[in-house]
Amino acid sequence: VRANPSAGFSVISYTGNGTRGETVGHGLNAVPGLLIVKNRSTAASNPAWGVKHSGLYSNPAAFVKLESTDAFIAESASAGALFNATNPGPSVFTLGDRNTTNSSGDDYIAYCWTPVEGYSAMGSYTGNGSTDGPFVFTDFRVAWLMVKRSDGNAPWVIVDTKRNTYNVMDNHLLANDSAAENGSTIGNICDSLSNGFKIRGSDGWFNNSGGNYIYAAFAEHPFKTARAR
Repeated sequence: VRANPSAGFSVISYTGNGTRGETVGHGLNAVPGLLIVKNRSTAASNPAWGVKHSGLYSNPAAFVKLESTDAFIAESASAGALFNATNPGPSVFTLGDRNTTNSSGDDYIAYCWTPVEGYSAMGSYTGNGSTDGPFVFTDFRVAWLMVKRSDGNAPWVIVDTKRNTYNVMDNHLLANDSAAENGSTIGNICDSLSNGFKIRGSDGWFNNSGGNYIYAAFAEHPFKTARAR
């Protein structure tokens, strides 16, 4: 485990044992808002990358696939599971028995993030289908944002303030796709504001009326890690 609780980030390498209910320490002393696991030994698929997100913790069985546009999936108690239908805790996350997260003898890498005031945020919002979309409060100016619709098919949309140096941000990459950057297919996406982000487009990828969306955001000028000049 390599953990920095102040920055809310840890990287964990572990070897699977195939036992459902096994736990792995993440070293953050807080519940992760985002957890991503990848098998390094074999070509695990469906999913290749297993993701738990705090925006779905109301259903402990829910997980999503980083490489896919699929809506969230609820693990079955009677079938193979990635995370044993269990949310991460303040010290450990729980494994199932599928090869994506816990095949006996396989090596794994896991990335964990916890929200840190003034630096990072993970959460959810509900779309309204309007170009005057929802405002999401993060308590900092957003530099990097990834959004995924969780209740329907949609890609993982990434925008940032280095490629779009002014609002509205529309140049986007897709975490689940190898396509080049695009800024025209879906039009305006959002504004980066001093205390959060404001959705400015109506595309279903990030603002379908009534759609549920999960996000991860990181700050332009993290207050807690800023240094005096």
